[in-house]
Amino acid sequence: MSAVAFEPIVALLQTYFDGLYHSDAARLRQVFHPEAIYACATEGRLKHLRMPEYFEVVARRPSPASRNELRRDRIAGIEFAGPVTALARVQCAIGPKRFTDLLTLVRLDGRWQIISKVFHFELADD
Repeated sequence: MSAVAFEPIVALLQTYFDGLYHSDAARLRQVFHPEAIYACATEGRLKHLRMPEYFEVVARRPSPASRNELRRDRIAGIEFAGPVTALARVQCAIGPKRFTDLLTLVRLDGRWQIISKVFHFELADD
């Protein structure tokens, strides 16, 4: 894939990171498909949310920006399964939690959208 193919996904991921850092559900709505799922099994049970539930959680929590937290977000990799399907592995931090997110993306109606967020987190030692 050419660098041009990656640019829209990199831009989407930056909006995703900004939405998380500022606890901005409106920004996150821009990058998630309305039918996307959110899932995590880090604590030994499945946590599964639909987008309205997830956006409510984001909107309620104090933002890392409001606590002047250091931004620790990065794109670890992007893989294309084809012209309309991709997987992004990203890392970020919110409070003491360090997240690795596996974001599955689909290209619909001319734009990339996150269709699933499956993640793992660890508590920071510092």
